[in-house]
Amino acid sequence: MRILRVLPLAIRMVALVLLGVFATAALTALLARWLPPWQAAAIAALVAGTAMGLVVWRTFVPLRALFRALAGTVAGYRDGDFSFGITWDRYGDLIELVDAHNELGQTLRDQRLSLVQRELLLDTMVQNTPVAMLLLDPSRRVVLGNLAARRMLGDGRRLEGHSLDDLLQAAPPAVGEAFARGGDGMFTVGDEDREDIYHLARRMFRLNGRLHELVLLRQMTAELRRQEVQTWKKVIRVISHELNNSLAPIASLAHSGAELLRRGQHEKLPIALSTIEERARHLEGFLRDYARFAKLPAPRNEPTRLPPFVEKLRNQVDFAVDGTIPDEIVRFDPGQLEQALLNLLKNAHESGTAADTVSLAVRRIADGWRIDVLDRGSGMNEAVLANALLPFYSTKRSGTGLGLALAREIAEAHGGRIALLNRDGGGLCVSIVLPAQGGP
Repeated sequence: MRILRVLPLAIRMVALVLLGVFATAALTALLARWLPPWQAAAIAALVAGTAMGLVVWRTFVPLRALFRALAGTVAGYRDGDFSFGITWDRYGDLIELVDAHNELGQTLRDQRLSLVQRELLLDTMVQNTPVAMLLLDPSRRVVLGNLAARRMLGDGRRLEGHSLDDLLQAAPPAVGEAFARGGDGMFTVGDEDREDIYHLARRMFRLNGRLHELVLLRQMTAELRRQEVQTWKKVIRVISHELNNSLAPIASLAHSGAELLRRGQHEKLPIALSTIEERARHLEGFLRDYARFAKLPAPRNEPTRLPPFVEKLRNQVDFAVDGTIPDEIVRFDPGQLEQALLNLLKNAHESGTAADTVSLAVRRIADGWRIDVLDRGSGMNEAVLANALLPFYSTKRSGTGLGLALAREIAEAHGGRIALLNRDGGGLCVSIVLPAQGGP
């Protein structure tokens, strides 16, 4: 019986048709003994057809139930209910369909369970991160605010449904000013006795077809304090090293000079005094570099012709001109830009390159002017390239780490930028880009 129940539906229908034809023929032959042939055939066909119709009806009743069940489970899947399953053991050619449907339901259940677990994990991470997070809808109302955001903007209360403008009115003024400026930025909350530094980041994205904004407020106080302490330690270390390197020989030479005077050996005094002067001037230049970096004034832009400006540089340090210098007038602070380029040219000469391979190029570009300082030294590895523009970072034993940092400060003060790139064939290219508004 089990084999008959799982026979394919097509085979069962063929067997039913053959059985009906055989039954009609047999019944016609039987009735033909008492009735005319055409009456016997009609009665036999009616009886056999009725019987076959009943069998077909009973056969398709379970199929209709199966199709309704399949339609119901699909509707449940559409509504997010994956708890349905179907049992079927009647027709073999439909068992695969039912099994595939059940496997789909199990897969959807597993995926939903995994998604729920991930959502729980993500929600736990979002709620417990120290970064204050706000999700805003197009009307600037809070859709989601984590615990850090509640503590910062709502005194611990839930923020969902509140207007961001209302929350900012109750927040410290510095927070509202940071949002009013737009974009990312840093701001400080509190006074000198208790000061907290925050970084504001804002990103736009689409959620369910609507534009939303994600706001991140990260407290940077501890991290910046650590960086500040590390920077001060390095500054003190560098200054202490430089002072010791200069003051120790000065003290020694001063003592030696006093001994020479006492002994009457005056002919050696000029050498000692010359060395003292050299070390004192070196120390003076070292301290002047630090002071210049710490007190860089705002640039005073003035119209400057490029050829005389480059020629003035060549009177102070040797370099070749790559191409031709455009005979045009550009607005910038000649003193500051001269200092930045002198630092870059001196670095190029100290890179191990031949003196005649140091060159300077000035070119007009789409967004302004580009000044390249090129050498054929050893270049920089990835680690040095990543840190070379940081203040007090130097790979030289006697370096202050201020040359490139000062050049960067000057370029950015002019609204431009500085970039470092290793050249094909060896060497380094340092580019200062001045914006178009700095043009004539």
